[in-house]
Amino acid sequence: MKGEQPRLLVIGLDSVPSNLLVELANELPNIRKMMDKGIFATLESCHPPITVPAWMVMMSSKSPGKLGVYGFRHRKGFSYDEGWLTNSQTIKAARVWDLMAKHEKKTCLVGVPPTYPPIKINGSLVSCFLTPKDKQDFTYPAPLADEIQNLVGKYIFDVKFRNDDRDKIIKDLYEMTQKRFDVIKYLLKKEKWDYFMFVEIGVDRLHHMFWKYYDKTHPKYEAGNKYEKVIPDYYKFIDKKIGELLSTIDDNTFVLVVSDHGTASMKGAFCINEWLIKEGYLVLKKYPTSVCSLEECDVDWEKTTAWGWGGYYGRIFLNVKGRESQGKVNSDEIQRVREELKAKLLKITGPADEVLDNRVFTPEDLYGECHGSKSDLMVYFDNLYWRSAGTVGHNTFYLSENDTGPDDSVHWMNGMFLLYHKKKTNHTTNINKLSIYDIAPLILDMMDIQIPKDMEGKLSKEISQWIKN
Repeated sequence: MKGEQPRLLVIGLDSVPSNLLVELANELPNIRKMMDKGIFATLESCHPPITVPAWMVMMSSKSPGKLGVYGFRHRKGFSYDEGWLTNSQTIKAARVWDLMAKHEKKTCLVGVPPTYPPIKINGSLVSCFLTPKDKQDFTYPAPLADEIQNLVGKYIFDVKFRNDDRDKIIKDLYEMTQKRFDVIKYLLKKEKWDYFMFVEIGVDRLHHMFWKYYDKTHPKYEAGNKYEKVIPDYYKFIDKKIGELLSTIDDNTFVLVVSDHGTASMKGAFCINEWLIKEGYLVLKKYPTSVCSLEECDVDWEKTTAWGWGGYYGRIFLNVKGRESQGKVNSDEIQRVREELKAKLLKITGPADEVLDNRVFTPEDLYGECHGSKSDLMVYFDNLYWRSAGTVGHNTFYLSENDTGPDDSVHWMNGMFLLYHKKKTNHTTNINKLSIYDIAPLILDMMDIQIPKDMEGKLSKEISQWIKN
């Protein structure tokens, strides 16, 4: 605002789609007030629309290719069966708080993925859901952990959610979220900050375990089920907690509510390795007698052309001579094999032979510059409505459930954006959609910090003008 350097509170709600907030808005008085007075829009996620890397894409305005982060797990070198998990040390790009620190601006972060192990920042930090169970080194500075445990007892980073004990999941979700907001309220008052950001992972867990009970378009929805109100009720709880935060901030603070990606109904899982076996690209010495991971199978690597990983999207790796230890594909054949596979993947149909909206990319198609452990192909089965299942032994291409535990939802490209200030009203902006890449430039502009030229997002001049008038 004119003559003042504003502060910014960023409320991260993992996996919230903009259309769901519109549906529930009349039951969420605090969010509804912000939507009515502020700027509300759909926020298009990155490819792939996954918590890791999406939050870091948002905070750096760099693509997953430039970050070298394509999901939670990555292949170790060119190994057939070794992998590694993304953590805070993986991220080398400057995030908005790193740039703010050069201008002596203070930051407080709670639960922003990935921030474990805790990173040193100009301020304070509580790490994210990737923190291993019972770890005590979850804050920066380190003594802050004792303060938090004195405040709320054992702090909860995540809930065990891929199981059938949904009543316990509900209980655990509320306990985790209550403690998170207690810590946030404490830090909002105690710490000196210009930029405060937190991410609530509970919303994502809620969707994965209860989406089929809420979404009437879900193939497994049953009217009148006992969990039909679980999602609206949790959102009401979140809204109440947000209201408590709004009552504590001063007139110089903007509030930005964002999600890293959206949510949609899961139709099923497509068994990528079963398909590769059938098509002759993946060769086993012996087909398993029960369902198992590919790492547990006896693969004839010398005869194998390609294999796949499961997840929200499919990753396919080619077995290349001189790259993999038992490579089969000549380096000058890589492009031909990728094109051949792509053509076949695009023609895959559903279990009733229905047309699927499959999307197939190379990392270079999406990002240009690619670092880290990238796959040779990335596949969105039915444009993400079908997960990719990497396990083998199903004797079918199609599963009605996730192969790694119960799951009702998939990740979707359309997240949400909401910018609010208690003393301002939106009469002029006409913003319907923004990109996740546009958030970091907007934050830096708000803080009067020069936007680096290598950021991939664009500053919305219309929102910038609204902020500064």
